[in-house]
Amino acid sequence: MWIFTASQDVLFRRTTGILAVRFFYLHKREELNVNQRFMREKPILPLLLSMALPMVVSMLVNSLYNIIDSLFVAKIGEDAITALSLVYPVQNLINALAIGFGVGINAVISYHLGAGEIDKADAAATRGIACSIVHGVVSMIVCITVMPRFLRLFTDSEQVAEMGTQYASIAFAFSVIIMVGLAFEKIYQAMGRMQVTMTALLFGCVTNIVLDPLLIFGIGPFPQLGMRGAALATGIGQLVTLAFYLVIYRLRPVSVHITRKGLHGTRGITARLYAVGIPAALNLALPSLLISCLNALLAELSQAYVVVLGIYYKLQTFLYLPASGIIQGMRPVIGYNYGAGERERVSRIFQVALALCACIMMIGTVLCLAFASPLMALFTENIRTVVIGAHALRIICVGFLVSAVSVTASGALEGLGKGTASLVISLCRYTVVILPIAVVLCRIMGANGVWHAFWVTEFISAGVALVAWKRV
Repeated sequence: MWIFTASQDVLFRRTTGILAVRFFYLHKREELNVNQRFMREKPILPLLLSMALPMVVSMLVNSLYNIIDSLFVAKIGEDAITALSLVYPVQNLINALAIGFGVGINAVISYHLGAGEIDKADAAATRGIACSIVHGVVSMIVCITVMPRFLRLFTDSEQVAEMGTQYASIAFAFSVIIMVGLAFEKIYQAMGRMQVTMTALLFGCVTNIVLDPLLIFGIGPFPQLGMRGAALATGIGQLVTLAFYLVIYRLRPVSVHITRKGLHGTRGITARLYAVGIPAALNLALPSLLISCLNALLAELSQAYVVVLGIYYKLQTFLYLPASGIIQGMRPVIGYNYGAGERERVSRIFQVALALCACIMMIGTVLCLAFASPLMALFTENIRTVVIGAHALRIICVGFLVSAVSVTASGALEGLGKGTASLVISLCRYTVVILPIAVVLCRIMGANGVWHAFWVTEFISAGVALVAWKRV
């Protein structure tokens, strides 16, 4: 008969305890992985709706950050809203970098989950967070440094430039928070945990809504900070969103983990993140380049046109985001099925997503045609600006419906890890096609030429998108 010594008994207890914990961990993780098979097995329309609806809510909520800032800032004066319009392209660039790289994280994690390669999914998440921290630090330093000079390229008003600098100096100080928060968002989306991202954004948005009037106008014990208050409210809202992700990650089990081991080994993961993330970031950054170029073009005609363009892009963000929510919900599903080798299902997912996006954009077209003036009046009390803006909105919205093709194809290609093909579509929409057309038509038709360039470009880009998708 074997008799344990005291030390052996302790060793046995520790060993069996560790094995038990390890067994539970592996069993729980396997259970989570099995539960994710719904992305492969559930009927496509209900699946996309269940994935997309939380993302639609999330994206609409996310759009409120800029919308709410604009509404409150507009009460300061037209110089303030002009300053915000000039800062917006750079602000959008930061978001583009964060979301674009996040798309790379999403695509790589989804693919490896579909292929059953859990360690590689962990590595993608871990390295995604690490790279996002670096991106945030670099973005913060560069943007805060260059913004004063950047603003003076587009306005002669010292007041406008000063207001823009005040807003930017605080808004860009939260760059690391933005980058890491969006990385977590894409990690949870890759796992199909859309409700988590929706809740996180809701917490952040509510925080922003509450703090905006308090910090801008100095209500109660709060100081009157003006433009700085608007930026600070937005930044704190983003901080609340990130804090929520961190709490949920610690408290609830997940199928993808951020580990020290993920920083080492598993070659090629980081390269794949950037192979998808860089084109995706460029896709999202290109609108900022476009806005800056169009601002320069329109500024020669009238400052009112610059204001109109800035207001349109805020409205566009709000109108396009339901479709973007569909795309966000589609990416992990299409990536998971692609990794699992379900090519026919991938094609059907694309078709259903395209139909949903087309319906959304049709609704957006009707709203812009019917309520163009009231929509513009939300952002300015200047009657001339409202009239000009309503006319511009009615022209631009002609291309909304057909844009569903390029938007859906671009998102689907990103989900498949084919970032370069997606980038080609975006280059057509935001630089290669639209800028030459805008310049030519502006010389012929004035500002109306710029507005017509939008819908003409959408028709051309849709053709390019269909060709790119057929080559998959």
